[in-house]
Amino acid sequence: MADAKQPDIVYTTVDEAPERASASLLPIIRFFADAADVTVDTRDISLAGRIIATFPDVLTDDQKQSDDLAWLGEWVKTPEANVIKLPNISASEPQLVAAVKELQAQGYALPDYPYEPSTDEEKAVRARYDGIKGSAVNPVLREGNSDRRAAAAVKNYAMANPHRMGDWSKDSKTRVASMSGGDFFSNEVSATLDGAATAKIVLETADGETVLKEGVSYPAGTVVDATFMSAKALDAFLAEEIEKTKAEGVLFSLHMKATMMKVSDPIIFGHAVKEWLKPVFDTYGDKMKELGVNPNGGLGALLDRVKDEPEIMAAIEDCRAARPPMYMVNSDKGITNLHVPSDVIIDASMPALIRAGGKGWGPDNKEHDAVCVIPDNSYAPVYDESIEFFKANGKLNPATAGTVQNIGLMAQKAEEYGSHPTTFEIPEDGTVKMVLDDGTVLHSHKVEAGDIWRSASARKAPIEDWVNLAIDRQKATGYRSIFWLDETRAHDAQLIAMVKPILEAKGVADKFEIMAPREATRASLETITKGESTIAITGNVLRDYLTDLFPILELATSAKMLSIVKLMQGGGLFETGAGGSAPKHVQQLDEENHLRWDSLGEFCALGESFKFLADAKDNAKARVLGNAVDAATQGILDHDRSPSRKVGEPDNRDSHYWFARYWAEALAAQSDDAELAEKFAPVAKALADGEAAITGELAAAQGKPVDTGGYYHPDADKMSSVMRPSATLNAIFG
Repeated sequence: MADAKQPDIVYTTVDEAPERASASLLPIIRFFADAADVTVDTRDISLAGRIIATFPDVLTDDQKQSDDLAWLGEWVKTPEANVIKLPNISASEPQLVAAVKELQAQGYALPDYPYEPSTDEEKAVRARYDGIKGSAVNPVLREGNSDRRAAAAVKNYAMANPHRMGDWSKDSKTRVASMSGGDFFSNEVSATLDGAATAKIVLETADGETVLKEGVSYPAGTVVDATFMSAKALDAFLAEEIEKTKAEGVLFSLHMKATMMKVSDPIIFGHAVKEWLKPVFDTYGDKMKELGVNPNGGLGALLDRVKDEPEIMAAIEDCRAARPPMYMVNSDKGITNLHVPSDVIIDASMPALIRAGGKGWGPDNKEHDAVCVIPDNSYAPVYDESIEFFKANGKLNPATAGTVQNIGLMAQKAEEYGSHPTTFEIPEDGTVKMVLDDGTVLHSHKVEAGDIWRSASARKAPIEDWVNLAIDRQKATGYRSIFWLDETRAHDAQLIAMVKPILEAKGVADKFEIMAPREATRASLETITKGESTIAITGNVLRDYLTDLFPILELATSAKMLSIVKLMQGGGLFETGAGGSAPKHVQQLDEENHLRWDSLGEFCALGESFKFLADAKDNAKARVLGNAVDAATQGILDHDRSPSRKVGEPDNRDSHYWFARYWAEALAAQSDDAELAEKFAPVAKALADGEAAITGELAAAQGKPVDTGGYYHPDADKMSSVMRPSATLNAIFG
């Protein structure tokens, strides 16, 4: 690391709602941390920050900023790393383009995003932008495996104050639809490398060989997968489901993750848009291409491109009228499920629908049953089994439900489908081969033009670390522990062959079960319905999905999860839950100056970060701070100080006042460090004495539109002014 003095804690600069909240919370954190000589620095991993850092050659000296993601990528490989990582935008193409346009309007001379690059310069610009898209941050920072669970205080509060669950009917028509063949699941092959190897990926056609990627290096023991989705099979499946949905009289909905799966899923999304409007594309496809229509960008961008073409617009309306009603993202504004690829993210959209009793919002602004189209069958059974379970048994009772914790394999880019440079849309018929440096053909697939081929890998050391982390967690809890692995799936079979010997060598094989995702889903739901708890030990994608599914059912949100990444080199990464960056919260802030973002995830991560620092740097004061954070978090829950959704009621800024007050009161009351008690006693008194003034000033700020100077790249001073409107509170913390 180049810096002379490393920070004690790095608090990430991110996007949207959590970044607005940071403008209020971070000054408070720094005030408390300073009392323990703890430095809290920031590093910018926001979408706008990453764009700026990628194009220093076109910016002025004042506009340039360091590549903080690269810096963090090195720091997380050191024992000193201590990162509080807030949710950031995993950018879809429309989000990236919108952020670039905003920065250009602010005076940044960035190049336009080249949709169809033709020159070498445009191709180079496109490559730089594509490196920012999708889940570009997480693979860099996650140098360890994931331990995600509901903090005890959060779980206890959820049980004492159960959230509303939608009622399930045994006659519900809601179902999951997935491909029965031709998808990634059915075409997957996998192998474990005996020795270190370098591979190239080639496409052999009648005209010769094209190298798609070369120099892909793997250490010994790496599990390497390859698979593809047939474009013809995908189109046939989508066409069939559109017609079946219409016959069933329910909503049509598509659920995928075009943000994390940044290469494959936008293409699949584009197929859905094109199939939905097939009569329009059949007649006007060439004209729409001339107008710059790219179905991968969604129906919203398409409509914008053709809005001045009355014939095409009329054809679209005729097509819509002939289709089943569509699941809506915002029925008031006419934003459909197919409008923007990043609007409907499967790990949030499916749990929300399940929590609502299988209902989604239709264009009539009413709730209806829905067909949930999840093209690839790899993990669709998780949602299908959940729906069938609740149809048969009724809704989950959060007041009595147990909990599902998660140990997730993700270190060193394990199983990073779609977020890496080994996914391709095949340009012509042929055979894709993965060829090792000794000439061995590791994997081979016969493909057709338009098919989506991809590869992913998982290294031996992260797999072993994942299993050992699961063993430690099971020992600490005694919970039922299940590896969600399907012996009939190529990749999972390779993992099972590595997992079993480790469990047997540690003498704990009898404490673990191995089940395919469908069976594991039912077993987990049966377990928590009885009020008992379980640990789901999963690969990377399932980690992402389950740490939304079960928390949303148990707690109503995944943003309140305790999320600890034990970095493999000894450092710690503390993620603030799995709740996304909440764009709708920003819209409400801009329109009404009310931010309903709940910082409970930040509070949980902060306490763990301080306690980790205490152990790592033998800082006893940091431990006292961390324990006091836990007490303050409990106070937030016990006294119901979390933000309200409605303008005029307490919001995120109020919760920060109460968090600071409870934190100061806990420090003043503790007896482990007299110096801290003495320092924070007057702070606690000032916060208590100022309650009426502070809450009054915070309330008075609400109800009017505000300007933070930008959506993706807000102005720091304007944002601070909006998020710190209490002069009384500001005077206490400076």
